[in-house]
Amino acid sequence: MRPCGVEARLVVMEHHPSAPLLDERRRALLDELARVDGELRTVREAKTDGTDDDEHDPEGATMSTQWSHATGLRSAVVLQLEEVDGALARIAAGTYGTCTRCGRPISAGRLEARPSAPLCIDCARGTTG
Repeated sequence: MRPCGVEARLVVMEHHPSAPLLDERRRALLDELARVDGELRTVREAKTDGTDDDEHDPEGATMSTQWSHATGLRSAVVLQLEEVDGALARIAAGTYGTCTRCGRPISAGRLEARPSAPLCIDCARGTTG
């Protein structure tokens, strides 16, 4: 008996060559997100503990600099996580490897270099679509 519906999508995801890479990348990004969130909590606590001295460590970065760096890093991690989740959704839908803009196939080399790529190289460069 062949799987259908949701079961068929799960079978496709389990056997798609890019799925393990994307799953591994997703786990790494979630770990990084947890680390950055911990860093943000630490800076937030340091700023609210009554010490308003932004130059808490003359040899190190200021709390404002640490906060700015961590929030920027968090935004980048969230964006990458969204890209990976999008790729996993395309695998489940059976559209992985097809450019989301022009509908042409994404080259194997591009997918090997960037498994979460939603666009073919031409669309990513802005030369088509």
